[in-house]
Amino acid sequence: MSNINLLPEPKFVPELHPTFRPAVLVNRAFEAAARETGAAADVGIALEQADGSVFHHHTVLFPEEHALAKNNFRHLERLVKFLLWQRGGWKIHLCGAGSLAPRLQDYYRTNEFGKFDDDVIGMKNFGHSIEVVACDELPAENIQTRTIGRNLDGCRIGFDLGGSDRKAAAVIDGEVKFSEEIEWDPYFQPDPDYHYEGIMDSLRRAAEHLPRVDAVGGSAAGCYSHNRVTWASLFRGVSPELFKEKVRGMFLRISEEFGAPLEVINDGEVTALAGSMALGKNGVLGIAMGTSQGGGYIDMEGNITTWLSELAFAPVDLHPEAPADEWSGDLGVGAQYFSQQAVGRLLPASGIEYDKELKLPEQLKIVQKLMEKGDERARKIYDAIGIYLGYSLAHYAEFYDFEYVLLLGRVTSGPGGELIIERSKEVMAAEFSELAERIKFHIPDETEKRHGQAVAAASLPKIG
Repeated sequence: MSNINLLPEPKFVPELHPTFRPAVLVNRAFEAAARETGAAADVGIALEQADGSVFHHHTVLFPEEHALAKNNFRHLERLVKFLLWQRGGWKIHLCGAGSLAPRLQDYYRTNEFGKFDDDVIGMKNFGHSIEVVACDELPAENIQTRTIGRNLDGCRIGFDLGGSDRKAAAVIDGEVKFSEEIEWDPYFQPDPDYHYEGIMDSLRRAAEHLPRVDAVGGSAAGCYSHNRVTWASLFRGVSPELFKEKVRGMFLRISEEFGAPLEVINDGEVTALAGSMALGKNGVLGIAMGTSQGGGYIDMEGNITTWLSELAFAPVDLHPEAPADEWSGDLGVGAQYFSQQAVGRLLPASGIEYDKELKLPEQLKIVQKLMEKGDERARKIYDAIGIYLGYSLAHYAEFYDFEYVLLLGRVTSGPGGELIIERSKEVMAAEFSELAERIKFHIPDETEKRHGQAVAAASLPKIG
């Protein structure tokens, strides 16, 4: 057992990031080694949401007396971290790992990464501090879904709010009459009126192309419950007091302004919905590579689940010195691998000269222009993201049942996006052949990439 490598090197190593250790390979190596002891502890994990939804996952740990049992907590914590951001929940039930329950509970109270999860996932999203309990039997699984969207009747506005731009579309009976993209910089704006006025400006500009407004549908980064903002990176600069006063009910106010039904949900969910609508297929995993990473999922029946799918904060790289997230500070999470942040992080190592004061959208433009010219330095950046994606899709496939992958966002535009998909396919074919045969990529054209989410968002509300 002394020769066991719990941090295996992948077959495909990004030249610009040689320490990348994919979560899917690390988790498989850990579980295989634990089972080889002949005395592995079977562990059940259940995440409970405030509405009674319960999700199960299972793993194994080394027996407590084993020399490698010191790795048990990190394996469990990283796995639960992924589940918290992928599925969501405030109460964690552990069956078969009771001795680690107090340590994990303490992690969410004292560790800086754990406290972030507790604050955002627990308090802000579910209204409960994260609670970890040991149990002899997991509570019964209870997965809830809902049908939403695919309504294109009437005169509708659809919008999509990203970290670097906001989009709006005017749609009449499913036909796009107008679409527009406007740059903005919402992340650290302390005045919520900046956000409100910007959103209303886009909506009014779209409304000018409609005889009337029957419905408004929107997508945005963050979590939304009954059209109230639970938490969102777009408003991270707003103080808690102003957030409660002016942000939480902002979309209800917008609905009143237009006198029309409004529905706003996570941008990743709309990404998946857009893909499902375009394909006429279900089982779609949507990944938006914009300012951050958006994730969304349409199940095999064509429904949206109560899962969070906030993959920007879900670990995909388990190297102990993986890149730190610029917001949570945690290591190896999706936003650093599938977004403009990933491009900005890889840029210095590429050898490309650029003004360090440029913001991420401008940095991306430099890389895109060089990629169009066939620049090898730019190619290495997209090559790395493609390798990340190949391994991460295999990781995601252990938590989602999907057959189609829809990629959107500025990072996927142009020849760079083509290379990302090409490279990810190579990784899956070599490392995960069964998955490679089953998974199909949907490659939208440029119009769909840039405005597909706004159009799909327009379909969210029912009229009447």
